[in-house]
Amino acid sequence: MSEKVKCIISGNEKLMTECYKASELPDNLLKLIQTKFPSIQPTDYISIDEVQPFRRKLLEKIIEEEISEMSRIDEIISNTVKQEEKISRDIDEEFETKLSFADKLSDRIASFGGSWRFIIIFGIILFVWIIINMMVVKPFDPFPFILMNLILSTIAALQAPVIMMSQNRQETKDRLRSRHDYMVNLKAEIEISSLNEKLDRLLKERWTRLLEVQQIQFELMQETLDKIAKKELKD
Repeated sequence: MSEKVKCIISGNEKLMTECYKASELPDNLLKLIQTKFPSIQPTDYISIDEVQPFRRKLLEKIIEEEISEMSRIDEIISNTVKQEEKISRDIDEEFETKLSFADKLSDRIASFGGSWRFIIIFGIILFVWIIINMMVVKPFDPFPFILMNLILSTIAALQAPVIMMSQNRQETKDRLRSRHDYMVNLKAEIEISSLNEKLDRLLKERWTRLLEVQQIQFELMQETLDKIAKKELKD
């Protein structure tokens, strides 16, 4: 016959098989019991019937903590979205607003000078110029077309620095765009790393809570099965 021990909570004598030794209980469950009965020592015995209400209470506490944690995470995410400063912006629009009239004019000249439209118009003008000076009796620019060569040299001398200025501004714009892309990518990398770290920590905490809940459920199920087995033996 199993030895009888005294339940520290109820004061009733119970069979040792119907009791838990305080030191055998999970730490979180024992601490919960000790909040109401601080005099309990690890060597004391507690009946299964007295442990069950605390086990249910512990389960409810874990669930409440889980709900509270999810609410806190939602709040953090919401506040982060509201307070987060976006660094992405339209570089082209920002760059265009800082250009002066001379800069815009040189860009248009460079754009027109590097187009098929300019080539066709300029080719037609040169062709007409040559035909006129070859057909008329007294040409204003006879062969070898010295005036035309002078005009062409002047246009080339003016067009070259205009194109270089436009290319320098385009290079500056590309440099700003590259720097902006780097900042955006760096921020995204930092945020992804931080998010992964938070998710790992959250998953670890959730797994710990899940194991605690499963342990409590297993103990409750085991106690129920033991009671059913004892009842069948008595019958």
